Amino acid sequence: MTREELIQILTERVQECEACQLAQGRTNVVVGEGSLYAPIMFVGEGPGEEEDKTGRPFVGRAGQLLTKILESVQLTREEVYICNVVKCRPPNNRVPNAQEQKACAHFLYAQIMIVDPAIIVPLGSTALSFFLNQNVSISDYRGKEIQWKAGKKLFPMFHPSYLLRNPSREKGSPKDLTWQDIKKVRKFYDELKGRYQDAKG
Repeated sequence: MTREELIQILTERVQECEACQLAQGRTNVVVGEGSLYAPIMFVGEGPGEEEDKTGRPFVGRAGQLLTKILESVQLTREEVYICNVVKCRPPNNRVPNAQEQKACAHFLYAQIMIVDPAIIVPLGSTALSFFLNQNVSISDYRGKEIQWKAGKKLFPMFHPSYLLRNPSREKGSPKDLTWQDIKKVRKFYDELKGRYQDAKG
């Protein structure tokens, strides 16, 4: 089966899922978007209001900032893959709880298996804590390469919503650190893209 066929099957399964309480309040499931042959996958915590309305990840204010962050190093959303730990919006945009994350985990793992990125970029503490299976602070890990499973690396970054709350651009500020981090992501991308274009055929 092609990656496109596999992601279609996965999408249908997510749409049918009622494994946790988040299914009751959703307008749309938000599976993910971007290249299924991307060397880099960005993972947030869960959809917000705009994402729930549209069925697309990272399209609200934080998502628009993520798009600008990518564009600052000449990357487009179409060249990476973007998704979330949970696929339905938590009420009032709260953090998805452990039970909700666990109920949705197999969908995210399936996406990772299908896209097969070399680098996963957890955005914020919730996503990073999911991957490390322990509660951690993004400030302690952002900008560091972390060996994960199956030869893949994690490269955590601040969530764009955190940058919206901390708009300073001074040296050492979250926005300044994110600029350093996204330049490194671009470097990863350049090192990996040839191998991934070959996979696409």
